Amino acid sequence: MRRARKPEGNGEDVVYGFGDTVLGSALAAVSPRGVCALLFGEQHKKLTKELRALYPRAQPAPEETLQCALDAARDVAEQPWRSFSLPLDIEGTEFQLRVWTALRDIPPGVTVSYAEVAQRIGAPKALRAVAGACAANHLAIVIPCHRVLRLNGSLSGYRWGRERKLRLIELEKGAARPTPEARVTASP
Repeated sequence: MRRARKPEGNGEDVVYGFGDTVLGSALAAVSPRGVCALLFGEQHKKLTKELRALYPRAQPAPEETLQCALDAARDVAEQPWRSFSLPLDIEGTEFQLRVWTALRDIPPGVTVSYAEVAQRIGAPKALRAVAGACAANHLAIVIPCHRVLRLNGSLSGYRWGRERKLRLIELEKGAARPTPEARVTASP
């Protein structure tokens, strides 16, 4: 379910847990509506702090409670070209939702520039806002911000580390066979 709003409330209904993936530790958080956060990092404490900024009262849950979400996180980390198998609880501003929808429409193995994303959503001058929406994404890989590069085609920052971004791009390019209409672009 998608809602055009920022994460609200205190997260009383959000539970989370940690799992190991090929990309390092993952924090998966689930609300009654679906997976609401998928974060990657090395330090559980730092990931918990990041989640609590979104959902202050989110509570840890036993691994077995979140087994499906943690398994899906492992699967998407290993094979980022596959679709995420669980319901999502995506919350953001209307602009963020437009950006995130455009990102989810980018085929695996294809990269685009921030300028191209801005054009796709009908806001060609909103490059910084597109970058801000990418930075605000709290569903790593599921909303594939890693597929966005600088205008010159070089690697830009990534909320979960440039090394993870590069690894995801390499994994996708090695596995994906873009359709003829899909193309790699580095210019608007």
